[in-house]
Amino acid sequence: MKKIWIAIAKLGGWKFILPDKGSRPELDRCVFAVAPHTSSADYMVGTAYLWQVSKNGKIFIKKEYFKGPLAPILRHLGCISIDRGNRKNDMVGTAVHEFAKGGPLSIAITPEGTRKPTKRWKRGFWEIAHQAGVPIVPAFLDFSRKEIYLGETIWTTDDQEADILKIRSLFKKEMAKHPENFVEVSDQKAAPQDEVENNQTIKQSSNQ
Repeated sequence: MKKIWIAIAKLGGWKFILPDKGSRPELDRCVFAVAPHTSSADYMVGTAYLWQVSKNGKIFIKKEYFKGPLAPILRHLGCISIDRGNRKNDMVGTAVHEFAKGGPLSIAITPEGTRKPTKRWKRGFWEIAHQAGVPIVPAFLDFSRKEIYLGETIWTTDDQEADILKIRSLFKKEMAKHPENFVEVSDQKAAPQDEVENNQTIKQSSNQ
């Protein structure tokens, strides 16, 4: 099944840029931060790539995808159902517990948590890595070139905000399938200044 999935992705024109064999042993125990996430197609190409770079790759997917005949297929492929709408859902605890068992395990997460534009990434991927003592590896879904590749390994520090900002800044909207649905860090930084300028314009107009 996995080989078929990978073959379909490659037939679709995707190029998987893989590290040299044995050059990055940390990939067998890490959290992949996968972005930009703006379409359902991200899951297909993302999981296909995950299976080629990790010995035991898992991916969290919304529970809605596990309805009907697709459910057993997703479980066979290593997907884990997650209820994003349930605040009591302990995704972090579940993942940390799995890492604590030892052995190869890599979990792919889309930190945006939605395909819609969002200015704030979910913190779960950082919490999992930090509590489990494993690194975060950025995984780039570049639809503009139909390439998937990895960034440098990042170990968490005690500064969550700085770590997440560092990772977010690596991803650009032109990589996304729907660029209008991805909010870059640079866009977010520009927003307050834009707001100030707009307020100044309004004030000047009212004084005329």
